[in-house]
Amino acid sequence: MAVREEVARARRIVVKAGSSSLTTPDGSIDAARIDALVDVLAGWRRDHGRTGGARGRDDGRTGGVRGREVVFVSSGAIAAGLGPLSLVSRPHDLALQQAAASVGQGLLVARYTESFARYGLCVGQVLLTADDMMRRSHHRNAQRTLEQLLAFGVVPIVNENDTVATDEIRFGDNDRLAALVAHLTRADALILLSDVDALYTGDPREPGARRIQDVREPADLDGVRLGGSGRVGTGGMVTKVEAARIAGVPVVLTNADSAGPALAGENVGTYFHPAGVQPSTRRLWLAHATTGQGRLRLDPGAVEAVVRRRKSLLPAGLTGVEGDFSAGDPVDLCDDDGRVVARGLVNYDASEIPDLMGRSTRWLARELGPEYEREIIHRDDLVVLVGEQAATRRN
Repeated sequence: MAVREEVARARRIVVKAGSSSLTTPDGSIDAARIDALVDVLAGWRRDHGRTGGARGRDDGRTGGVRGREVVFVSSGAIAAGLGPLSLVSRPHDLALQQAAASVGQGLLVARYTESFARYGLCVGQVLLTADDMMRRSHHRNAQRTLEQLLAFGVVPIVNENDTVATDEIRFGDNDRLAALVAHLTRADALILLSDVDALYTGDPREPGARRIQDVREPADLDGVRLGGSGRVGTGGMVTKVEAARIAGVPVVLTNADSAGPALAGENVGTYFHPAGVQPSTRRLWLAHATTGQGRLRLDPGAVEAVVRRRKSLLPAGLTGVEGDFSAGDPVDLCDDDGRVVARGLVNYDASEIPDLMGRSTRWLARELGPEYEREIIHRDDLVVLVGEQAATRRN
C-alpha cells in the first residue's frame, strides 16, 4: 500500500539514473540493468488505471487526457564511451572526456531505443547545457521541445551535453540537472536512483549508520555525514541532497533495484518533502549550478536595492569590478566587505564597466548613446544568495 501518496498519484515524473546504475564495474553499458530499469519505467507509464492520478493533461492531438509521462535523465555517456576508445579509466583531459561522451552518448541512446521499443515506445534524445537553463530563448526552446515530445508519447532521454562543455565535465553528475528538468517540465515528483538505497546518517557500510526515512527541513540533516561519489560517477550524496532541496516537488532517493517500489509510493529510500515556494528554473541554475566569472562590488544602496527590494543592478551602484568576463556571463555581486550577496547574468563585458560605474543610465544614454540606457544586470537574470530564505524566495 502506498504511503507516499504524492508520488503514487503523480502523472508526470522525472527519473534520474547515475552511471553506477547503468554500467558494469569496468564502465561499459550493462544491457541487463538498463532493460530492468526500462521494464519498471514502461510498466509505470502504462499502469495509469490503478492509482488514478493527481491531474490530467489535455492532449491536443486527441482531445483526450494523456496518461502517465516519464522524463528520464540518464548519466553514463562518458562511462559508456570508455570501452570503445580503449580507455581503462576516466581521462582527465577535457578533449578525451568530450570524445568519450560523443561515442558513449550514441551507444547509450541506441540501447534505450532498443529497450523501450520492446514496449512500443519511442525515445527522443535531449542534450542540455547551462545556457539552455539560463538564457531566455534557450530555456523556452528546451521547454517546448520536452512538452512536444511528451505530447507525442515519446520518452525523453535527457543528459548534459558533455561533448561541447567548456567547463569541467561533471562525470555522471546529473542530479541538479534532473531537479531543474523537474521544474522545466512541471513534473509532479522526482526519483533519484543511485548505487546506495537511501541517505544514511553516515557511511552505510559502517555499524550504527541509520537510514533517514524522511527529510522535511534542513534541520533533519544536522550531523549527517554525506559521502563521496560512486564508482564511475562524480555525483555523491551532497549533490543529491542539493537537488532534492531545489527540486520543489517530492523527491525519493534510492537505488535502481528499488525503482518500482519508489514509483509506487512505497516506503523505500529517503523521501524529501517539497519545500515552499521555489524560484524559477533559471534562477535555480544561477544559484546552484554556475560559478561567477567575475565580481562586481556594490555600494550599500545597491545592496539594499538588489537584496531587499529585488531591483535590477544599475551602473550608479557599482564601486568596483574584478575578473575577465563577457556579456551574458554569470558574475557575483559583493558588498563592501566582499561578501557575495547575489549572482546574475551581466549585460556588459568586464572592460566596459569601469567607464559606467557611478553613472546614471540617463547620463550614459546622453553621453554614450541609447544602447547604454540599460541595467548592468536585469532583475529577471539575478538571484539573491544571502541567507536560505532570501535564496529560495521567488523574486
